[in-house]
Amino acid sequence: MPDSYRKLQSMEMEKRMDEEFELDERKTKILDAIIRNYLETGEPVGSRTISKYTDLNLSSATIRNEMADLEELGYILQPHTSAGRIPSDKGYRFYVDHLMEEKDREVNEMKSFVIEHTEKMEQVLQQVAKILANNTNYATMVTAPTFHKNKVKFIQLSNMNEEQILATIVTEGNLVKNKIIPVSEPIDNETMLKLNFLLNANLNGLALQEINLGTIAKLKEQAGIHSDIISDVLDTVAETMGQDEDIRIYTSGATNFFKYPELSDSEKASELISTFEEKQQLASLVTENLLDDDNTGIQVYIGNESPIQTMKDCSVVTATYELGEGVRGTIGIVGPKRMDYEKVMDNLKTLKNSLDGILNKDKEQT
Repeated sequence: MPDSYRKLQSMEMEKRMDEEFELDERKTKILDAIIRNYLETGEPVGSRTISKYTDLNLSSATIRNEMADLEELGYILQPHTSAGRIPSDKGYRFYVDHLMEEKDREVNEMKSFVIEHTEKMEQVLQQVAKILANNTNYATMVTAPTFHKNKVKFIQLSNMNEEQILATIVTEGNLVKNKIIPVSEPIDNETMLKLNFLLNANLNGLALQEINLGTIAKLKEQAGIHSDIISDVLDTVAETMGQDEDIRIYTSGATNFFKYPELSDSEKASELISTFEEKQQLASLVTENLLDDDNTGIQVYIGNESPIQTMKDCSVVTATYELGEGVRGTIGIVGPKRMDYEKVMDNLKTLKNSLDGILNKDKEQT
């Protein structure tokens, strides 16, 4: 994440801390009641509703005065004259940062599914996207794990038959890539042993960008008549560790946008669904999360805070999961600004906790 963006975030945090002193307990409870009521109904909230919703025992006139103060401070908006109030982005931000209580409710179906199917992680993540969409009624995205600062762990060549050998490449992220390589004549055990030693002596511990032309030329020269095998193995290494490989993003629930009137007009819905179908903009969002070593918790982007322009009327909540050994991915939920933040964070927190360190846990069990 650029230093300028971190500085901006720091300034925003200080600003929010100063603003916190603007709100006494009564204003905070009224703001909380407005936001929670609007989350439930999607309708502007009036003073009468607040008087029934809270335990403050205040008159409608007093509540109207407090709401006028909250509006002046920028926490709520009045969409139309004589209408009730709705939360502003600033109000939602206060709610997310200060009013939400941490909960540890587990999504048992999701958790057990993840733990029991770690060997088929990508299929699991496709299913996770669907489960999240069904459970939250919002649009969801889950990225396949990428291998951050990945290096070659070991390479193993073995005979399959007289015309084929199997190359197995394992990286530090425990990503395994197998490739069948055709050979013009059988490879005897002694030659196979020499090729394995040659590959591992020269490539183990190297990242892809460290395998330069000099290393490749040296390997091919030492392999002699078997240089073609070396070329095929190096191609497989590049496929396995390729940094330019597109991030695979699994999405689900894009049609849920139509459930919310503020997002369902034809232009907004079309832009949002296109963003989910084309995925390029989603890739830029998750890449920013994955490349930031400090960004391993839950992030909330409200309205214009979102780096994706088409989502300026939405809230985007993301979490970076860390499988272990540099293997990372991103989970994201997109919905209206009046989304049920507690439910969304519960889901993301539980899923993140289920995924974090799963490779290390699996390694300890074996």
